[in-house]
Amino acid sequence: MSLAPGARLGPHEIVAPLGAGGMGEVYRARDTRLGREVAIKVLPAEFAADPDRLRRFEQEARAASALNHPNILVVYDVGTHEGAPYLVTELLEGETLRERLRNGALPARKAIELAAQVCAGLAAAHQKGIIHRDLKPENLFVTSDGHVKILDFGIAKLLPKRQQEQGEPAPTVVDTTEPGTLLGTVAYMSPEQVRGLSLDHRTDIFSFGCVLYEMLSGKRAFVGETAADTITAILSKDPPPLIGPSGGVPAGLPGIIRRSLEKRPADRFSSAHDLALALSAAGEALVADQQPSEPAAKSVVVLPFENLSPDPENAFFADGLTEELIADLSQVRTLRVISRTSAMLLRGSKKDVPTIAREFNVRYVLEGSVRRAGNSLRITAQLIDAANDAHVWAEKYSGTLDDVFAIQEKVSRAIVDSLKLTLTATEEDRLAARLIPNIKAFDCYLRARQESHRLTESALDHAAELARQALDIVGPNALLYALVADIEFFYHDQGIHPDEETLRRAESWASKALELEPECAAGFRARGSIEARRGDMVPAIRDLRRANELQADSLTLGFLAWMGAEVGTMAEARRYAAEAVAIDPLLWLGRWSHAWVAVFDGEFEVAVTRMRDAVGVGGGEPVQILFLAVFSAYAGRLEEACGLFGRVADAGAGGLSTVSAVLRALFRRDTDAAADLLRSQALRSLATLDKEFSWWLAAACSHAGEADEALHWLANSIDLGLVNHHFFSAIDPFLAALRGDARFERLMERARQKQQSFGV
Repeated sequence: MSLAPGARLGPHEIVAPLGAGGMGEVYRARDTRLGREVAIKVLPAEFAADPDRLRRFEQEARAASALNHPNILVVYDVGTHEGAPYLVTELLEGETLRERLRNGALPARKAIELAAQVCAGLAAAHQKGIIHRDLKPENLFVTSDGHVKILDFGIAKLLPKRQQEQGEPAPTVVDTTEPGTLLGTVAYMSPEQVRGLSLDHRTDIFSFGCVLYEMLSGKRAFVGETAADTITAILSKDPPPLIGPSGGVPAGLPGIIRRSLEKRPADRFSSAHDLALALSAAGEALVADQQPSEPAAKSVVVLPFENLSPDPENAFFADGLTEELIADLSQVRTLRVISRTSAMLLRGSKKDVPTIAREFNVRYVLEGSVRRAGNSLRITAQLIDAANDAHVWAEKYSGTLDDVFAIQEKVSRAIVDSLKLTLTATEEDRLAARLIPNIKAFDCYLRARQESHRLTESALDHAAELARQALDIVGPNALLYALVADIEFFYHDQGIHPDEETLRRAESWASKALELEPECAAGFRARGSIEARRGDMVPAIRDLRRANELQADSLTLGFLAWMGAEVGTMAEARRYAAEAVAIDPLLWLGRWSHAWVAVFDGEFEVAVTRMRDAVGVGGGEPVQILFLAVFSAYAGRLEEACGLFGRVADAGAGGLSTVSAVLRALFRRDTDAAADLLRSQALRSLATLDKEFSWWLAAACSHAGEADEALHWLANSIDLGLVNHHFFSAIDPFLAALRGDARFERLMERARQKQQSFGV
């Protein structure tokens, strides 16, 4: 039965045919209720009369609808039309892997990237007890934005043993294959499959090995003139050695393929997760092997200047000089400068220059010393090329305290000249400017900023006091005003002082900074973070982008990554997160933003790993533990997550403890305790102002079966600007129970409309 454009299947209107195959015809259609385009797969009426074909089609619907993962095709609905069953899925734009391979083998880096996504999808399916049994390039779709989707679970089967082990409901998909019956595509079948034996998830690993081999070589792993010849090759032969598109395949990949293609299932990777880890290691080795001989030609780390003064109290002076040099050089857009937070951790390090440069992936290292006696100064500095451990430039300066900023500018300009950097007129002005023209006030500013990043009440109190001391010394100052705005914002954001007056004070300080200095990067960043807190995401992202244009720093980049993930501009979010880590590898906030982006990509285990690194660097503050707890829950580690929630709940960390307590109760499905907490006015006031807390409450309430409460908090989160429609509707595992609810679909439409402001 062919359907003409305009035909209706329930609320779906056919737009155009997309293709046909042995299991049915596929059409582009429009969901008239939600105004979205979908794909509809229809089993022809004559095939619907075939019980075996119909059973297999129903299996596809049940298996696919039970899966919820960014690398598996999303199933929206099933139905029948004039006796013919149909399946409604997301509409994909792009091409199948088979179409991609018609142009030949893929570069190793691209093959690993796509293969890792396939593994992620398989791992999710196998965890549900579902195996695919027909993995091949035709059933792998590469979307226009580079995401892989696994298609066609039409011959998937549910493993009863797995279902019993988990002790939880699972989709009702039965194995109807008679012994000796072949289902699938012969060239990609496992030995046990072609022999008609009982199958488990390792059959998919074999098929995956066949696909990966073809991605890297452009040829099938097992080929024969007839199906029988192909089966013989699968059972008794190894594929030809890999050659690859450029004469060789990177180390590690041939071994991964060999292990995937072992004839005995017990000799293969034990899980898709283990296979993904092996691919990750091969990818990291490939990146390392392909690093250029000069990995970061215009990049530098400024080591903490050594204090040679008789009085150890002068250490702050040496640190201040280091900080000013980093601030100066960061004004130059063509130069990558490792941030102050990471650089300062090298104080007292015994590592040699090449080792430091390699760890920070920079070409140059600046080191020096300061000797101060009374009002007299003696400063030395030298720039070293780590590629050959040779001095590029070295100089000694003498003067008085009054000369320190002039000396600092001379050092900065000497580096710019040595690296043959061309400055714009704006950069020339910024290099000459003194943002805080007093060394002691500048030291107060630096220590205040460091304290503010800890995000605890006591640390923020200390930061506020240091900022006031600096203002007392220098008077009105845009950089200090912006810092005070940041501190007030953090008070509000962390639930310490979540009242409107605190947010108004933050806005006032940010406005003062920009009135005093209209091109103050820190002022734009502060204002952008406050706007985001109010849910005004369009101006927030605009201000943060402007701050980044004026002066890139890890905090601004982290905010941009955070907000990009929340509004669904994922490519931009990934780029900002990577840049934040690159310029500040030892600051926890950069690693945290990297983890945050991974969550919205559906890479929950990756997010946990990155957040653990952030906790290790950041010292385990309550806010860091809370995020690790949430990410652990999303990775399916509920017991571990609840333990972490308990740590924060018992820490006396104000609003963070309150939120942690209710999340622990909900994820434990302790509905009585959760109900009492949810009725708390303190919690509702706090979460109503916070889109992230609202989202987490929605997810936890959904997990606990509290749909009405979940929809309430999800609506609040969307209203406050967390509008990543794709994440909510297709990735978030805790919201799966809400999908199909008309109220949820209306919320998704609201999120989709809000996303349009960001080009998504």
